[in-house]
Amino acid sequence: MMTKSNGTLLLMVALFLASYIYSIRNKIKDLEEGHQSMMARVEPNIEEFTYVIVGGGIAGVTCAEHLHILHPEERTLVITASPMIKTVTNILPVTKILESFDVEERPARQLQDTYPNLTVVKDTVIGLDSAKQHVLTSSGKCFSFQKLCLCNGATPKIIAPNSPHVVWIRDTESAQQFQARIQNAKRILIIGNGGIATEMVYEVREIEIIWAIKDRHMTAHFIDPGAAEFLRSELNQEKTPTSAPTKRTKFTVDNTKNTEEHQLGGALGPDWHADLELRGKAQRTVTLETEVEVARIMEPAEFNKEGKTLTLLHDNEEEWPVYAELTNGKVYGCNFIVSAIGVTPNTSEFTKGNNLELGEDGGFLVDDKMKTSVKNIFAAGDVCSPGWKLAKHWFQMRLWTQARHMGMYVAKCMWAEVVGEEVYQDFCFELFVHTTKFFGHKVILLGLFNGQNLSDKYEVLLRVTKGTEYVKCIMEDGRLQGAVLIGETDLEETFENLILDQLDLSHFGADLLHPGVDIEDFFD
Repeated sequence: MMTKSNGTLLLMVALFLASYIYSIRNKIKDLEEGHQSMMARVEPNIEEFTYVIVGGGIAGVTCAEHLHILHPEERTLVITASPMIKTVTNILPVTKILESFDVEERPARQLQDTYPNLTVVKDTVIGLDSAKQHVLTSSGKCFSFQKLCLCNGATPKIIAPNSPHVVWIRDTESAQQFQARIQNAKRILIIGNGGIATEMVYEVREIEIIWAIKDRHMTAHFIDPGAAEFLRSELNQEKTPTSAPTKRTKFTVDNTKNTEEHQLGGALGPDWHADLELRGKAQRTVTLETEVEVARIMEPAEFNKEGKTLTLLHDNEEEWPVYAELTNGKVYGCNFIVSAIGVTPNTSEFTKGNNLELGEDGGFLVDDKMKTSVKNIFAAGDVCSPGWKLAKHWFQMRLWTQARHMGMYVAKCMWAEVVGEEVYQDFCFELFVHTTKFFGHKVILLGLFNGQNLSDKYEVLLRVTKGTEYVKCIMEDGRLQGAVLIGETDLEETFENLILDQLDLSHFGADLLHPGVDIEDFFD
């Protein structure tokens, strides 16, 4: 039974707790008001723009240039981490969709000087407030936008990122650092099987190259085993030096700069090596190791302690600065290792606190108008992943050709939302097209050039002239689905039409590629 004194005590305790809670609430309220007052005092001046673009690579600059054409009276801002931007020049139509072009590197200020109402800021974005439509930078600046386009590219995947013996190639600065290191090197190990790795193997002269790839044949991202065999004869041949004029602006870099501190510039474009003297200090040889990956990287002391058996390329080998053990058990010594194993989209700075949906490959998921999952935010280039239903003959490969296409199209989509116009998806997304050079040969890829996404029932037609041309057609149900053209074939426009029109070519049979058959007559 509760006594009168116990009841009085409980009442006093309850009153004390109520008073204490009330006091705490007031203190919290005072702190919140003080914080808001402080934030109001330190909040930077907000500069307003209609369009804000993050990234000075091909996609971002192309977007900015086309926004100026579409909406010249509106203010556009480009935020770039690099003092140099990439711009497309010397555009030549090859087919209806395919273009060849040069990529020039220019000081970022030139973009601003060329286009009125376009502002370029060299800065790094550290935050995005999608609710307020604000972008924050490392220098403390704040920019508001009506439409934001994320074109900030991708970061190289790096094996052993903390090793001083591993380098990567992604932008012009890293390419120049590679040039500085290779001048005193006798042997390098290149890891990767994409376009950059392939071009590097061809371009580097007077050096021993060990090329380690995880596929069965070289350049598997682009070509089939037959095309790889066609090009393989070029592997050990020295590239003939060229004296062609370069179009890139040269600038010096601090070769001691740590990779961690390096702010990525725009991704490399075609002929990225044109400005560089890629020459080592040995006789050129290429050793191709297929179906392998790097299992371990060792310093000389670690290698000697382990007692591993060294795979020798010469009878008497010197001690090397670094050793790499491959998954096939072979151990090679070299001056340094080049990591060229692909890229990861740069999304981390923008996903914090924002409901930006990502695709399976880590890019910002975009719809057929290049819009992300957040209102008024778009993405283009390497940083995005297509989330719409793709046309049968198109897919993403994060190439400079696609960066340009996306940059043009996203500008149109952003403009259309601001002015209330309707736009339809560009025709360039109907067919995959790309042109490049491998081992000095012109290469054109069209449609499902390696039979991507097709059943096993497709047919392959080949025409090969050793050292001159390689033509491959992917046929399904008598219709052309894709093609690989190496050399001066003059078939690209005809084959593009055949893929787009899906004409029945069954009556040609294996004679489709016969030199005596003029396929162009089919369209007359």
